[in-house]
Amino acid sequence: MPTVAGVDSSTQSCKVVVCDADTGEILHRGRATHPEGTEVDPEAWWRALLEAGNGLLEHVDALAVAGQQHGLVALDAAGQPVRDALLWNDTRSAQAAADLIDDLGGPEKWARAVGTVPVAAITVAKLRWLAEHEPRHADRTDRVLLPHDWLTWRLCGGPGTPAEPVTDRGDASGTGYWSPARAPTAATSSPSPSAAAPPNCRASSARTNRPAAPRTAPSWRRGPETTWARPSGWASGRETW
Repeated sequence: MPTVAGVDSSTQSCKVVVCDADTGEILHRGRATHPEGTEVDPEAWWRALLEAGNGLLEHVDALAVAGQQHGLVALDAAGQPVRDALLWNDTRSAQAAADLIDDLGGPEKWARAVGTVPVAAITVAKLRWLAEHEPRHADRTDRVLLPHDWLTWRLCGGPGTPAEPVTDRGDASGTGYWSPARAPTAATSSPSPSAAAPPNCRASSARTNRPAAPRTAPSWRRGPETTWARPSGWASGRETW
């Protein structure tokens, strides 16, 4: 019989359920806890998935991963985290969110641009916080994933392999730099900010969450309708997202 597995990587734990694809009968369950706090090493999520899915995932016919939204997983050019992931419940980015709203001219402009008004939990606010408070980490950031994007990528091979990170429309819509309202109607394998962003807010990769996250460039202090420059040491020229 065909079997499918569902993975829920939440804030507190990783849960795995294996079901009969034809009847929906639950065949196996697994669970492993996550570390507490508002910062987490993304590898902790991977270790929890391996523990929760130990002996359960090897022979399933299909696997889907869901997880906590909005978290910031900043990766360097080698695909390794530059710091612990900032989770949705890390409120240090509250002022960054307020500043982004003011800089663009109010919540209405944000709602029209990307369908989301920044709050502390939203990824774009965490990107700004990173640029302002940890410029060295921002300098090293080559791409940004969300928590369940990281797990999906690890399952497909992860850093050092040909596998490319992907995301989905549900998670992308909570970043603050991708708008489902502006998305193309045709189905795509991996929606990205480039497909739906405002004209001056194009993504640098069609298959990944890969925003240009400058360190302290003046453009970083505005909003989603501006050009965002890469910091020194990245690709020459200006690249927008």
